[in-house]
Amino acid sequence: MLEALDADSEADLFDIPDEVAFDGEFGIPQRDERTVRADLRETFARNDDLTEFLGRGHYAHYVPAVVDDLASRSEFLTSYTQYQPEIAQGFLQALFEYQSMLVELTGLPVANCSMYDAATGLAEAALLAERVRSTSGTTVLVPEALRDGKRATLDNYVDGSDLTVETYPYADNTVDLDALADRVGDDTVFVYAETPTVTGAIEPALAAVGDLAHDADALFCVGSDPVALSLLQEPASVGADVVVGEADVLGLPTSYGMGLGLFACKEDYLRQVPGRLVGKSEDAADRRAFTLTLQTREQHIRKERATSNICTNQAWVALRAAMHAASLGPEGLVALAEDCVRNAASLAADLDAVEGVEAPLDDRHHFREFTVGVADAPGVAADLREAGFAVHVLDDGTLQVCVTDLNADAADDLVAAFAEVVR
Repeated sequence: MLEALDADSEADLFDIPDEVAFDGEFGIPQRDERTVRADLRETFARNDDLTEFLGRGHYAHYVPAVVDDLASRSEFLTSYTQYQPEIAQGFLQALFEYQSMLVELTGLPVANCSMYDAATGLAEAALLAERVRSTSGTTVLVPEALRDGKRATLDNYVDGSDLTVETYPYADNTVDLDALADRVGDDTVFVYAETPTVTGAIEPALAAVGDLAHDADALFCVGSDPVALSLLQEPASVGADVVVGEADVLGLPTSYGMGLGLFACKEDYLRQVPGRLVGKSEDAADRRAFTLTLQTREQHIRKERATSNICTNQAWVALRAAMHAASLGPEGLVALAEDCVRNAASLAADLDAVEGVEAPLDDRHHFREFTVGVADAPGVAADLREAGFAVHVLDDGTLQVCVTDLNADAADDLVAAFAEVVR
């Protein structure tokens, strides 16, 4: 190959600037373990000691100790994609249970295990729509308000296709149905709606959005998460063809980047699902057995005809999500979701009672988070930071606050800080 390229070595194939090229020395002085630990303690001590009321896709719920204990077993930690089912039955069964939980929560019969995050799940759903819809349309419709990075990921994924991404507006932080109806037409192949929305509002018109999408023969995709889905209406009941979202609300602390994307869909699209699928079968002795199934969809077997180029999954993270859900049980999961509604409503009411503060800024029910109106949002946020609290700044007059089971005990202190800094 080097001869065909007229190159002397592999290094000739790469254009690496001298200033970053490895010259055989890292230039890192040797230090003993105690010194390294002391330096790290000093570095970590510089972190701000803030109580976070941040959300917008990154949520911290208490993770039971049993999840860390079980997920840290060596047979789970050392596992990669389970290509050899004869030595990975335990892990495959756990992933099958994860898929089964998503099926129960979404009402859709097929779930994979898994996507990188919600953004890649949304992008893969749009590409699936292009493959399975008979319509000649190429327009993907998404809300004008999406979490940071989600729109960019979608744009990146569809760049090599014929799809174009357009937005529809919100009214009162949820879908503006009239505006959406004006935008949906013969050129539409995919319509995406979220509940809760990026500002925490629970979408009241999912069924109507689904009707608009299906009237145009477009695929209808709903974005949510497993905790919210345990309480909100089942996406399948409002006509969802695909459900995507972040499943890392279970099993993980707030990671600010690393995620776990859920993906569930109708059985019609079984052979078009991106990513891994674990199936249940029987072996030669009629014993129950689990294996990766329909692998001819995947790039490691049929690269040129694969449904996706996703080449790994979040197996260990999905395992943790399944463990967390199992430890809570159905009643515990619903109780957690009810707290997400109750705590948000309570904190919003307390903030609204503070002079100079309006909360929430829309007439909607909320899940975990809501918007807050103040005269000088950047200034208020900076003062809150000085008082030890972190909130999102959306614009000059709008903040966003998120409350979960992990910061609810500091809600009264946050309200008191608002009363101090809002003049």
